[in-house]
Amino acid sequence: MAASSNAEQTQLQDMEEEDAGMEEREMESDGEEEEGMGVEDSDDEEDDSSEDEKENEAEIQRLEEQLSINAFDYNCHVDLIKLLKQEGELFRLRKARQKMSELFPLTEEIWLDWLKDEIRLTEEEPNREKVYELFERAVKDYICPDIWLEYAQYSIGGMGSSGGIDRVRAIFERAVTAVGLHMTKGQTVWEAYREFENAILSTVQPPPGRIPSHEEQKLLNTQLERIHTLFRRQLAVPLMDMEATYGEYEEWSEHGVSETVIHQYKKALLQMEKCKSFEESLMVAEPPKLAEYQGYIDFELKEGDPARIQITFERTLAENCLVPDMWAKYTTYLDRQLKIKDLVLSTHERAVRNCPWTMGLWKSYLLALERHGADHQTVSDVFEKALNAGFIQATDYVEIWQAYLDYLRRRVDFSRESSKELEELRGAFSRSLDYMKQDVEERFGESGDPSCIIMQIWARIEALHCKNMQKARELWDNIMTKGNAKFANMWLEYYNLERSYGDPIHCRKALHRAVQCTSDYPEHVCEVLLTFERVEGSLEDWDAAVQKTETRLNRINEQRAKAAEKEANLARQEEERAEQRRKAKSDKKTQKKFQKGTRAGEKRKAEQDDYQDEWNEDSAAKRHRGNSDHTTDEYMETETGLFGRNAPPGYKPGPPGNKKVQQAAAATAQKQNDDNPELRNDNTSVFISNLAYTLEEPESKLRTLFETCGPVTQIRPVFSNKGTFKGYCYVQFESPVSVPEALKLDRREVEGRPMFVSPCVDKNKNPDFKVFKYNTSMEKHKIFISGLPFSCTKEQLEELCKSHGTIREVRLVTYRSGKPKGLAYVEFADETQASQAVLRMDGMDVEGNKISVAISNPPRRKTMDKPGTSDMMPRQVYGSRGRGRTGLSLLPRSLHRQSAPVGKVENGTAAEQVTASSTANAAGEPKPLSNSDFAKMLLNK
Repeated sequence: MAASSNAEQTQLQDMEEEDAGMEEREMESDGEEEEGMGVEDSDDEEDDSSEDEKENEAEIQRLEEQLSINAFDYNCHVDLIKLLKQEGELFRLRKARQKMSELFPLTEEIWLDWLKDEIRLTEEEPNREKVYELFERAVKDYICPDIWLEYAQYSIGGMGSSGGIDRVRAIFERAVTAVGLHMTKGQTVWEAYREFENAILSTVQPPPGRIPSHEEQKLLNTQLERIHTLFRRQLAVPLMDMEATYGEYEEWSEHGVSETVIHQYKKALLQMEKCKSFEESLMVAEPPKLAEYQGYIDFELKEGDPARIQITFERTLAENCLVPDMWAKYTTYLDRQLKIKDLVLSTHERAVRNCPWTMGLWKSYLLALERHGADHQTVSDVFEKALNAGFIQATDYVEIWQAYLDYLRRRVDFSRESSKELEELRGAFSRSLDYMKQDVEERFGESGDPSCIIMQIWARIEALHCKNMQKARELWDNIMTKGNAKFANMWLEYYNLERSYGDPIHCRKALHRAVQCTSDYPEHVCEVLLTFERVEGSLEDWDAAVQKTETRLNRINEQRAKAAEKEANLARQEEERAEQRRKAKSDKKTQKKFQKGTRAGEKRKAEQDDYQDEWNEDSAAKRHRGNSDHTTDEYMETETGLFGRNAPPGYKPGPPGNKKVQQAAAATAQKQNDDNPELRNDNTSVFISNLAYTLEEPESKLRTLFETCGPVTQIRPVFSNKGTFKGYCYVQFESPVSVPEALKLDRREVEGRPMFVSPCVDKNKNPDFKVFKYNTSMEKHKIFISGLPFSCTKEQLEELCKSHGTIREVRLVTYRSGKPKGLAYVEFADETQASQAVLRMDGMDVEGNKISVAISNPPRRKTMDKPGTSDMMPRQVYGSRGRGRTGLSLLPRSLHRQSAPVGKVENGTAAEQVTASSTANAAGEPKPLSNSDFAKMLLNK
């Protein structure tokens, strides 16, 4: 029976398996049919996704190639990591992150992304150590509470292993030491630590109703004491919202809070209140909050708590990691105050990794390594890294070489004739000179050491320590051949070396050569030679010195006399040219007035003859009021039109609402105000220009704009004779205090054009006044960007540059019409930020345009002609290809200016013009025309 039942069961199982197999085959066939039906629908999606994959892969390859050319392109690293993560290329992603972390400290966001990815990939126990190693690297870059919290929470997952609980506690202890003083985020680390200990407490507590054994009670008391200690330690630290922690401790503690804890809590609470204003200012400030952090650091430095000073510096650098001055301030504090080797050296290393272009940080790092007894190989490796850091000026390389050579010199025992260290020092000196000549000069076009400081130090070491004057003299001969022989201070330096370590013969030779070669201060060198011979020389030496110095000084005086005579001749020629320019300007002005009168005569000659007498009366009246252009314009612009007090026959005025008539009336009324000097005050006025000619109601629009600067007394727009707005005006305020505020509106856009606002200055009284407000010399804290797309806005450019430092001002360069030129100036807080921006932004692609970035060094502006400063006629400026082969003028003949009138002209003869011109030239000023002269010019043909 048992055997048969077993067989039946076996048979039933076989049947069930067969049925199941058939069902599976049916389901598979059904699935295949469904898949066949859905293939057509998914083809398009697969094509789109494959195209995206191809584009992404091409972009990945481009980024990898770019990094192979310039491994220090920070933004390129970030873009590559984003793309690889998007594509799911885990192996390449890990490699890209690893490469970037070797070159740069990673931000908190990049580290957290990397750590979370690695945690998901390595969930097996054996691989946890790799994640621990990654966490250890992450916490060294910056002091970040979130990374420490993530580290501690990850370690809790391994507490089941041998020694796991102790490891978690060790990590939590390091975390509260590193970030427990963080005023706003430190509390989360403390609370996580307490929660962990509370979880341990729940495992050692016996079940309710059971009396614990002696060992269990001991464990329970130990765990309770741990939690008490954590509460006490936290309450002694000034943290935000620490009142809630105190309330939680009161509720948790069975025996209340001790007086000692209350005292420490109140002390911490008082400290927190002192810091609260700084924390609140940080909360509302915009990144990078450098000014707010600086104030916070100054406060903590006065308080003098090293732990709080350190955490404040670390918080500042986490948001301002590219500010070399802040790193320098932090490392200086650690070098002089804390002097803890591991902390000092790790901070120096982080500083040069964040700001590798800053020579001062590398120099401080080398000194710190020597100060703390680092081995020679470590110092040499750091120096080699400094040489490859890419400094921004040649003098930086001179200084870093000097720092390293000083270090090598201090290692040498000069009591021995020859040593390995001495040979290494001499080899380093030779290498530094080759490096300056080849690498530095090739890159910067200069050695950075024109005075040959490195060779001077080498020569002094050879003379003082090695007693090798022959080598010292060879070095000084080399120094003099590099263009230094004409400087007296260089010869005196060499003379002092010979005086100290050489002999009188070489001293005399050096001074004789100095007298012969010096061109800047020859009298001083001659005096030193004569003084030397008074003390050391014989009569023959004295006579030779006197003869040599007299000959040299006589030659120098002759050269100076010739130079003075040449300069006087040039000054006289300049004066003559200035006088010629004044005469030419006077002739031009006379001719211009004459032509203006001629055109007016032609127009009025077309009128009826009976209008002639009336016009002559008005001309006479006008002449009594003055003959200046400004007065004439004021008289001509009246409500009756542009022809005087009475309109000519046949003239019909437009309707009262006519726009041009209203503008003419407004212009007339405004100019009547201009005639009242008591209403005008340049000290309370600004000059507005570059406005659109089509600007309607300029007075009301400008009043609305400038009333924000202060009470406005009057606005005087300037109109033409036809009543149209000329694009400029004057704005007068009640108080001079409003003028600086108004000047801040310079370049403000008004109906699509930049409005120019400048001080109101009488150019006749102040001919040298310049309105141009921007610097024309090198500004190392400002960068110049060219090649920008015309669509680039100020906000977009600021967003592009703000990652490189604190931006003070962004200025887009435009034409007078307001259209962009594709150029911009960006001002940073200091020189190092600007230099970093140049390194990282030069050659960057912006909307398909490759931009060029350099330190701002604008060309000098061309000065206006002044007496004695330029030729009579402006010099012709040709393009980059020269004047051209043919020399033909492409200017239309009608626009050519005749040098002198030839033949007969309308309303006058050539003879009359020549006479007028000669009269003007003879007098130096144009002769005023009489009433009859006007009549002759306008009525004669």
